Amino acid sequence: MNPLNHVAIIMDGNGRWGLRNKNSRNAGHRAGLNTVEKIIKETIKSKVKFLTLYAFSTENWKRPKKEIKFLFKLLEDFLKDKVEDLNKQKIKLKIIGKKNFSSKLNNLLKLSEKKTKNNKRLQINLALNYGSKAELIDAFKELKKNNIIINEKNLSKYLQTRNIPDPDLLIRTGNTKRLSNFLLWQLAYSEIFFEKKLWPDFNEKDYNKIIRNYKSIKRNFGKI
Repeated sequence: MNPLNHVAIIMDGNGRWGLRNKNSRNAGHRAGLNTVEKIIKETIKSKVKFLTLYAFSTENWKRPKKEIKFLFKLLEDFLKDKVEDLNKQKIKLKIIGKKNFSSKLNNLLKLSEKKTKNNKRLQINLALNYGSKAELIDAFKELKKNNIIINEKNLSKYLQTRNIPDPDLLIRTGNTKRLSNFLLWQLAYSEIFFEKKLWPDFNEKDYNKIIRNYKSIKRNFGKI
């Protein structure tokens, strides 16, 4: 049975769910938060130590400004309402991506990280304004600037996921089969599961089924 230490999730399908069920993409984003809370609980039950959630990519800035504004307000409200609860549950929150947001949201993100930094039950890595290509380019620039030999070990030290183990398992909901510029380096040997359900419809049973399937896979890592 394969050990499971780190799950990464591309939470795809909120907007489509909202249009289909409520005639509003924003309603889908709000519903998606309920799924996030369910999956966090199941992750703790499964004793997984790291959960990385792709919340907003560098490409998502192309969306309508009203939708982006709603997403960030939703995130602000979530942090205000839930960070104390996360802290009580011994959950650490870490942001990966560039914090190029409003001063209000930037301060909330920093405060949330600071409050939870010593927690060890579960680490949630929230990918915000994150793009893997930009992350890799920035890492190479740092290696060059510091005259450091370019190899796998040194590059990993300059990624935003340094000190975080690579994901064992990637789940993408929404019936879309691509990585969308997410953790391209870190996912090199992850097991990938594409789920047809849209993110707000994804539930604990779906999650646990994928985990069971993952644990039964024979992982060779290039060996026979």
